Amino acid sequence: MKNIPLNLTRQLAVGSLLALIVLSLAWELFLAPVRPGGSLLALKALPLCIPLAGLLKNRMYTYRWVSLMVWLYFIEGVVRASGDRAPSSYYALLEVMLCLVLFAACAMHVRLRFANAKTSPPQSPSVDP
Repeated sequence: MKNIPLNLTRQLAVGSLLALIVLSLAWELFLAPVRPGGSLLALKALPLCIPLAGLLKNRMYTYRWVSLMVWLYFIEGVVRASGDRAPSSYYALLEVMLCLVLFAACAMHVRLRFANAKTSPPQSPSVDP
């Protein structure tokens, strides 16, 4: 029962990161590209692929730096939501929402992992005779 919130935050983080990758690619290649036929802005999805392996392997360090990196995508979403026309502004708002979910999931995951580490007793190394 104790690991349910931890697993939920992990699933939310991985799911929102995957959704952010798919949205970035689809937005710039098909849905509302800056130039007809797609643009090089689709390359913005590449940095999002880097932390995917760390999140899937449940590495604490990855959760911590993703919660900082996601603010770059948040800023891009806010700027494009206020400056672009529909439908691009709608995709920008979706990007902002996904960034907020990703940040909250990463922050909660780190907090829960630290809380679990403090409450669990330290394991003593076993000594073989």
